[in-house]
Amino acid sequence: MPNKLVIEKNKKNVETMFNDIATSYDFLNHFLSANTDKSWRKKCVKLLENKSPQNILDVATGTGDLAISLLKLNPKKITGIDISNEMLEIGRNKILKLGKSAIVELLQGDAENIKFNDGSFDAVTVAFGVRNFENLNRGLSELYRVLIKSGTLLILEFSKPQKNLISKIFNLYFKNLLPFMGKLLSNNNKAYKYLYQSVEQFASVEEMVQNLKKCGFSDIKTKQLSMGIATIYLATK
Repeated sequence: MPNKLVIEKNKKNVETMFNDIATSYDFLNHFLSANTDKSWRKKCVKLLENKSPQNILDVATGTGDLAISLLKLNPKKITGIDISNEMLEIGRNKILKLGKSAIVELLQGDAENIKFNDGSFDAVTVAFGVRNFENLNRGLSELYRVLIKSGTLLILEFSKPQKNLISKIFNLYFKNLLPFMGKLLSNNNKAYKYLYQSVEQFASVEEMVQNLKKCGFSDIKTKQLSMGIATIYLATK
């Protein structure tokens, strides 16, 4: 049976959607998550500390929040790619204000067709981006390709809590309150309806682990955050 999100998830529609909400994206992320998204990114950075990556690719970088957080690892270079140029422009301005343009570079690029050679990076990160891949396994295979041997992949993504009280609250918030607040604060509720739909139809944690294995990754570890609302996947090439 065809995925009913196929039309909405094609690259052009996703690019247009994120361009439309770019100016309100950061505020809404922090406001609607009560800044939980910041603590999740801190956990990601902490998990990479012992890897000491020097050349990092941040895929679906958006406005660059994770790329900027990764500066704490003191890498030589961080490259962020995203299909939305409006999001990237906001990120570039943040990096310019921090005086970190020599270390962090944001480029427009497609996660399923990355314009870098094999083995170009010793770490690849993706925060809240893999569920937007038009073809998940093609995207994961590209992440695998650009990593060096024994390189590290870190993915932070929304996941569906188990059937309990948290699951009911999650569904109420993501399905009803989030689109309403998104429309109120950004005049665009389509993107926040899409958020709920994309999380609902995304692979389960178990399925995601299997997809990573199929694409060649090993030593796969998962860490659930906020009672299962989000999950960190850590894997090795």
